Amino acid sequence: MSDLVSLPEIESAAERLAGVTVRTPLVPFPGAGDEATLLVKAESLQPIGAFKLRGAYATISGLPPEQRERGVVTHSSGNHAQAVAYTARALGIPAVLVMPHTTPGVKVDACIALGAEIVYVEPNSEAREETAAKLAAAHGFTLIPPYDDARVIAGQGTAGLEIVRDRPDVDVVLVPVSGGGLIAGVAAAVKALRPAAKVIGVEPELAADAGDSMRAGRPVTWDAEKTGRTIADALRVQRVGDLPFAHMQEYVDGMVTVTDDEIRRTMRRLAREARLVAEPAGAVATAAYLHHRDELPPGRTYVSVLSGGNVDPALFLDVLR
Repeated sequence: MSDLVSLPEIESAAERLAGVTVRTPLVPFPGAGDEATLLVKAESLQPIGAFKLRGAYATISGLPPEQRERGVVTHSSGNHAQAVAYTARALGIPAVLVMPHTTPGVKVDACIALGAEIVYVEPNSEAREETAAKLAAAHGFTLIPPYDDARVIAGQGTAGLEIVRDRPDVDVVLVPVSGGGLIAGVAAAVKALRPAAKVIGVEPELAADAGDSMRAGRPVTWDAEKTGRTIADALRVQRVGDLPFAHMQEYVDGMVTVTDDEIRRTMRRLAREARLVAEPAGAVATAAYLHHRDELPPGRTYVSVLSGGNVDPALFLDVLR
């Protein structure tokens, strides 16, 4: 498909991100199995604690100066909002963030500390999208979508670029799925550089709309009440974006779901054994390897993307107990 993000677009995003994002390491997970290696792509080590800075900075820094100066608006449950706020501060422009009132305080506080203005809405996609669109129209802000945008997908794809360049022998890449921007970009990069590698999406069973979508052959929407049940607050999006879904159909080899209990146990193991802090959404890809290995394609080198580490301290304490 011609509208899919290309490798040159991802490489161009990587150039804009040089010196801004961290080229995060692939951290070996100890004792993951003798016959195979599990490496964790620690996106929790980004300046904002999540991969979202890749897409936000690549997109906003690429805007024409006069458009950029008018400011930006986005809607997000946390990490993308923080990425937009961080980018706006770095570039000296205004940012308005439309966030569900259920967003963990740790994420809201980080956005406020970065100087962004927050507008709270009900925790459903319609409220978020409508409010952001109205603000953009009223104030001349540029809307920076969290995932359904080619520029954002290209930015997130830089993580896939790094994975294959650091481990050209990678066999299976495990990626969390929410709106689909991360898996779309990572899969596009991985398949361009190493077509033999398999890319598997992972989501909580309590918010498994992407798996339903892949089976149905079209994006399927889950109710906000339904997706709101999972501990993985960053994966509560009700429906994958249209452009990410097109990438998933083209490049993704399968979907796996994990339980909230498996997410908690994996957060604990990542902290204790790999010394990596993962928020619930950040742990799902590693959870798929640790708890659903039999559902994954065979291979010797597995990479799981730890997408973020912005966990509520009280929740993290509870998980570690």
